[in-house]
Amino acid sequence: MSNAAPSQPAVPATPEERYRVFRERRDLAAVQPQGPLALVNTQWVDAEQAIWGVPGRWAPAPEGGLLVTAEATDGIVVDGETVDGTVRVRGKDDPLPSSIVFDDHTTGFVIAGEGGAYALRVWDSRSEAIESFGGIDAFPYDAAWVVTGTFREIEGGTTVGFEHLKDDGATRDEVVPGEIRFTHDGVEYDIAAFKSGRALQLVFSDATAGDSTYSVGRFLFLAPNADGSITLDFNTAILPPCAFSYNFNCPLPPKQNRFPFPIEAGEKNVLAKDGSLLL
Repeated sequence: MSNAAPSQPAVPATPEERYRVFRERRDLAAVQPQGPLALVNTQWVDAEQAIWGVPGRWAPAPEGGLLVTAEATDGIVVDGETVDGTVRVRGKDDPLPSSIVFDDHTTGFVIAGEGGAYALRVWDSRSEAIESFGGIDAFPYDAAWVVTGTFREIEGGTTVGFEHLKDDGATRDEVVPGEIRFTHDGVEYDIAAFKSGRALQLVFSDATAGDSTYSVGRFLFLAPNADGSITLDFNTAILPPCAFSYNFNCPLPPKQNRFPFPIEAGEKNVLAKDGSLLL
């Protein structure tokens, strides 16, 4: 019997190989049971109401989240227990958010919005979008689009108003913790990236938007380097969730993040199996 240790998967050695793995993981993430293609409804609840596609009556909960009223025969399971009566469903803003199961392929959770509003999101792992999905179209890897810029932290951060696709021009303030600058073709750009967990999220558009790439824009996640620089690898630019489902409400690029030149790197569009645009 051999005592040799089991072989470990090879770590991608080159930027091109790492990019290939990144692309494979992005396609896989898109079709997960609560991936972007599975979202079939986001419905805001401001009074007792039915919600399209799922059973029960839903209403705001005075202490936050939503109340669902249903009979056991409706088959709604909240936090592992079948609902038979009225149950509070905690939102994602709660330290212990609730899980919801409607059947073997339909799940949900509650999200918080502006002014204490809550919505139910419904996910279907057999959605039409998942069934039709052909892949995420992307540019080939291009080392020229790995750009080094500078990052200067702003003590206490500042705020920038970001419009969202479905907010009719209203803005939501996001915390911008520092100043990011980079140079392209001799022109310096000062851009705004807001906090997203431990990373920074850049919402941008460029001259390819609405032509070879998704018209609303794209996302790029960043992290400052210890030496005060920051790397913008546009090969890892991704499509926003609203490119996969109309039930998302995505931030739009602020003026300073709308680049007049084409960035031919990163993701382009979501495609159906026949090669057409999925949305």
